[in-house]
Amino acid sequence: MVFLIFPALYFHLMGSREKTKRHSSILYGKRRVKGLLNGHIKNCRTAFRMEPQIFRWLASYLRNEGLILDSRLKVEEKLAFFLYMLSHNASFEDLQVEFQHSGSTFHTYIKEFFNIIPTLATRFVRPPNIAEPHPTIAMDDRFFPYFQNCIGAIDGSHVPVSLTSESQAPWRNRKGSLSQNVMFACDFNMNVTFISCGWEGSATDARVLSSAVLKGFQVPPGKFYLVDGGYANTQFFLAPYRGVRYHLKEWGHGHRRPQNHRELFNLRHAIMRNHVERLLGILKKRFPILNVASFHQLENQVKIPAAAAIIHNIIKMHDGDEDWLDNEEEDNIDPRTYVNLPNDGDNIQENNFLENNIQGNNLRDQIAWQMWLDYQQQQE
Repeated sequence: MVFLIFPALYFHLMGSREKTKRHSSILYGKRRVKGLLNGHIKNCRTAFRMEPQIFRWLASYLRNEGLILDSRLKVEEKLAFFLYMLSHNASFEDLQVEFQHSGSTFHTYIKEFFNIIPTLATRFVRPPNIAEPHPTIAMDDRFFPYFQNCIGAIDGSHVPVSLTSESQAPWRNRKGSLSQNVMFACDFNMNVTFISCGWEGSATDARVLSSAVLKGFQVPPGKFYLVDGGYANTQFFLAPYRGVRYHLKEWGHGHRRPQNHRELFNLRHAIMRNHVERLLGILKKRFPILNVASFHQLENQVKIPAAAAIIHNIIKMHDGDEDWLDNEEEDNIDPRTYVNLPNDGDNIQENNFLENNIQGNNLRDQIAWQMWLDYQQQQE
């Protein structure tokens, strides 16, 4: 009787329990993506940081170019995984909850996207058009003809990284946190035209730029970028005068007008270079993952700023909206988790040892004096 009763009781108890599946049907993820794309536009912007039509264009582009292929899952669903990860700093566990696939699925497809970032960068992060002065310069007598040969602005920005303790030392920045120092160049439409990722947080902006030049970053003859005081002043990278007020907040309401050619040059230089600062603000607002440490391997962490720059350029190419970023009610990532990073103002004092280039000084003086003489005539 014992041999009959206990087995029967065991199978009865086991059969009364329903096994709970962690993941639903494979179609669930597909339905989730479809719902986000076809639902309220705010849902798509929150999940993927772009409008549905831009998402669909990007998915079609990846498919048509053979960069990401349909397989068990369609390109649209794979793209959704990557953009959601990038938009929320979502872990593979987070993605499993959101899209109901296995962890191995997300490992596979997120890796696919990281692998194509260099290819996408060559296609969507391109040098600026230098055929003629940008309308921002050409149509404003504060900047034309003085900056007619200016093709953009450059700035460095720290992006957090996570590393094992034995690897941290060179990545520790001036604030004591861990980061990579990323160089961004942009045009006056605030498109990213060059990006250099992967330098340790201990590296100065000037060192990152020097490395980029050695590796092929070129400025066409006779043209120049605007840079801040953390860089040496050269004929290709025009910096403000040191020891002279520069930042726009120093020129706010109640402050006196420029008193000499150096102050006037610095004021107008700051207005133009503000394009790259605004770009960085938009990037970090759209992709707050740039403010926190992610969980990926370092080789993929260093690609995250490039991924953000690529998607930013694609969104601008399709006239995507940016105003909604300022009106967003909730952040995808809690600002309390943001890493304390060096800011732009920290650069100015750090690189005073850099020697200025004679040709750069001559070019800056020439522009500043011409600007000042014209300014004085206008005040009469």
